[in-house]
Amino acid sequence: MPSHRRAAEPATKEAPATPALRTLKKYPNRRLYDTRSSSYITLADVKQMVLGGEAFEVRDAKSGEDLTRSILLQIILEEESGGVPMFTAQTLSQIIRFYGHAMQGVMGTLLEKNMSAFAELQAQLLNPVNVAKGLYDPQHLSPEVWTQFMTGQAPALQGIMDGYLAQSRSVFEKMQQAGSLFPGLPGMPGFPGAKK
Repeated sequence: MPSHRRAAEPATKEAPATPALRTLKKYPNRRLYDTRSSSYITLADVKQMVLGGEAFEVRDAKSGEDLTRSILLQIILEEESGGVPMFTAQTLSQIIRFYGHAMQGVMGTLLEKNMSAFAELQAQLLNPVNVAKGLYDPQHLSPEVWTQFMTGQAPALQGIMDGYLAQSRSVFEKMQQAGSLFPGLPGMPGFPGAKK
């Protein structure tokens, strides 16, 4: 009987592997250990990872508890304590009012969507085509330059942003009105129209 040989299967191309999630361990002495580089790092290093868009997680070295959000909040606190804070006291007060309220989850989603929309707007402004047209030089951007750009030097863009903010406010007000339709949901203390 003739023997049948199986033809060699063609080599399959493997999809490029996505880099593994970078793991940082936080020790009781408050030090952060980067398991990838096998070295201790600082919050400034973690901030650079965030700015670089690198995916990572922070775990408690003993318990394995996820501490990523806690570390990110520490970075925000350091930034807010610096020279140019992003949030006013009024904004922070309003955010605090949402904790423990029935609308807390909705507010988190709304903030996340608004941040994504604003990041998309920024990406469009930083598009190399716009930079090549001389709209501005991204090497010289600062919070002050952005403020001038958004308030006085680009009325058309200011109109877009005003519309964006008005739309966000409208969505929020509709959510509050919808919440008042359900007797089990308390009103938002500290906001217009809330029950005292």
